Amino acid sequence: MTSNHLSGDETQHRTSQERVARGKAARSDAPRSSHAEFEPSSKRRDPVEIIEKQSAKRVPELVPIRYGRMSEAPFRFYRGAAAIMAADLAQTPRSGIRVQCCGDAHMLNFRLLASPERRLMFDINDFDETLPGPWEWDVKRLSASLAIAGRANGFSSKERASVVRAAVGSYRERMRSFAGMGNLDVWYTSYDADEILEQQGPIVGAGQRERWGRAAQRARAHDTLQVFDKLTHVLDGKRLIAPDPPLLVPLHDLLPTVERSKLEKELSRLIEHYGQTLQTDRRFLLQGYRIADMARKVVGVGSVGTRCWILLLLGKDDGDPLFLQAKEADESVLAPYVGGSSFRTQGERVVAGQRLMQATSDIFLGWERVEGIDGQQRDFYVRQLRDWKGIAVTEEMSPKRMANFGRLCGATLARAHARSGDRIAIAAYLGGSDVFDRALATFAELYADQNEKDHQALVEAIRTGRVAAEAA
Repeated sequence: MTSNHLSGDETQHRTSQERVARGKAARSDAPRSSHAEFEPSSKRRDPVEIIEKQSAKRVPELVPIRYGRMSEAPFRFYRGAAAIMAADLAQTPRSGIRVQCCGDAHMLNFRLLASPERRLMFDINDFDETLPGPWEWDVKRLSASLAIAGRANGFSSKERASVVRAAVGSYRERMRSFAGMGNLDVWYTSYDADEILEQQGPIVGAGQRERWGRAAQRARAHDTLQVFDKLTHVLDGKRLIAPDPPLLVPLHDLLPTVERSKLEKELSRLIEHYGQTLQTDRRFLLQGYRIADMARKVVGVGSVGTRCWILLLLGKDDGDPLFLQAKEADESVLAPYVGGSSFRTQGERVVAGQRLMQATSDIFLGWERVEGIDGQQRDFYVRQLRDWKGIAVTEEMSPKRMANFGRLCGATLARAHARSGDRIAIAAYLGGSDVFDRALATFAELYADQNEKDHQALVEAIRTGRVAAEAA
């Protein structure tokens, strides 16, 4: 089975009435209340084994950093455990309606970022696991993340349930709104940070407008020039990437001369060829830059150990930088349960999914397959390292603030799903009541329990020496 795109059955060339009937009929196979269920299978795999299998493909000396980060707390573990949850979700009820899934839609993968028109937007940010699949899986991953973050903040069970219901209710209500809109209106929908700030309503309450404004201001400051100042220095008259091992290691510190020269050529070829996947005007813009330096960078939590390179490019002079990130793309964690991608490369899978789900995407987003890095053929996707990025700080959220943030995440996820799936059928399935909202509040708590057990299993594996962990 392949999942290059949604099947012809889901191209939505049905009447609205047929699509409504399809959504309501799906309740027979998977009642909305059934989504409250989560019972680990008796054949459930050891969670540490799943993580170890992923790690086997990664840079060996970086894997202990991944374990170290995931062991810090249940929420940190959850961020790196998308493969574990994908296996669990495959055992849960599903409506049979597919969308382009994010595959890792936890709350911190929703953030502020820049549009090509230099507008600050709120959108989904991480698409390493994107693949067509059940829309419920993304909503459940978001819901569980809110419950887990709420536990970390000491919220009561009642407060956590309220947060989850707010997020899921927002998803449901926005999907019902999208069901009544035309295709182009859905496609052009986006969430502009300034417009969100100006709105009166549940997303940004009156008491949070000042805080939201400061977050937007900080995001705008996180641009190429800021990362240029932070990550580079002048050495022997040249602007180079400053080392910060083991998290950031320039190639000239990472490898002997012969191996370094080979890798430099491969990465230079990657940037040259990847440009062919950009729009022609953006390809022209890229050609105005030259590569000045390269380094290996450790990123995220779940991604630690994947091959990730940052490349410093300079334009008209040494004060005109562009930082690109080339990140390894492996098979989606959803693939064993929904079928693999039929795109030629995993990098193209990531880029295609991102372009479909995001309202606007990075102008330098593209992909390439490279022969020879580490002696193997590897797939990469490329984007700017930092372009007006702003991420939420969950530890500072009150129940009310997390509920409002959840509403924004739910609305954003609904917009992403409405672009690729049968929004009318999903809306009809969800209906106007809060049955699904309440079901996911129950599911989120059950999965938060399981996540704590899985986190403890990793902590125990580190304690007994089964796996090695390193703080970084």
